[in-house]
Amino acid sequence: MNFECAAIVLSARRYGEGGAVVHLFTEEYGRIAGLVRGGSSRRQAALWQPGNLILARYASRLSDQLGQLTGEMVQETAVRLLDRPLQLALVQAAAELTDSALPDREPYPDFFLRTIRDLTAFCVLADPAPVIDYVRWETALLATLGYGLTLDSCAVTGVQDGLRYVSPKTGRAVSAEGAGIWTDRLLPLPDYLRPGGGDEGADDPILWAQGLALTGHFLARHLFGARHRPVPGARERLEMRVRALATPKADVEGDQEDASLSPSD
Repeated sequence: MNFECAAIVLSARRYGEGGAVVHLFTEEYGRIAGLVRGGSSRRQAALWQPGNLILARYASRLSDQLGQLTGEMVQETAVRLLDRPLQLALVQAAAELTDSALPDREPYPDFFLRTIRDLTAFCVLADPAPVIDYVRWETALLATLGYGLTLDSCAVTGVQDGLRYVSPKTGRAVSAEGAGIWTDRLLPLPDYLRPGGGDEGADDPILWAQGLALTGHFLARHLFGARHRPVPGARERLEMRVRALATPKADVEGDQEDASLSPSD
């Protein structure tokens, strides 16, 4: 099994004397692992950072054998984001989720191209951080693995307007009318996740947090809970970071609302 192709670095783990076992995501071969001689050395460590796009060369004598990897840099990701911690957290979460969720050697060409596009966006879009693009990427990951959310019509009434919630059991959207008295048991649905919802909320950490809570519920339920594994740490750290950004804003808005009330109110 010998090939050369573009690949996204997902993870690198030290192995032996200066070597590394590296996981890659490729268009034709899916998620693969290979041994890089000297991969943890100073000279090579920067190449094998999660999120980098590389030209990978893979060689093994048997198809089920751990092959030898070498590579050349095509697009640096992590280094370009050292001064933008939120964007760096998006890249780390995407790489770790892909590495943990995808099965070995199963090709997902459309999702591979989608991931390259979004990793590029994480690098070039500075303000606001493209968190809603990341949340949409997570919905694409769920759909790719057979757990897509149905967000185009209400599960109760069938209407396509006024969708405000998602059922935590079925992953189907629910309108405000259809939710009735059960709103406290449903997950909020940000507008940017609805079909044709546009980019409303692109600069709102509260809506970012809602989107991450929504996709995080189904990641935990379907992709990791079924295998009795926790959601990857990078994904949890990203959600905590976004919640920290959202909390002060929510507190300020609450204080302003309280101040606007007169004693007679």
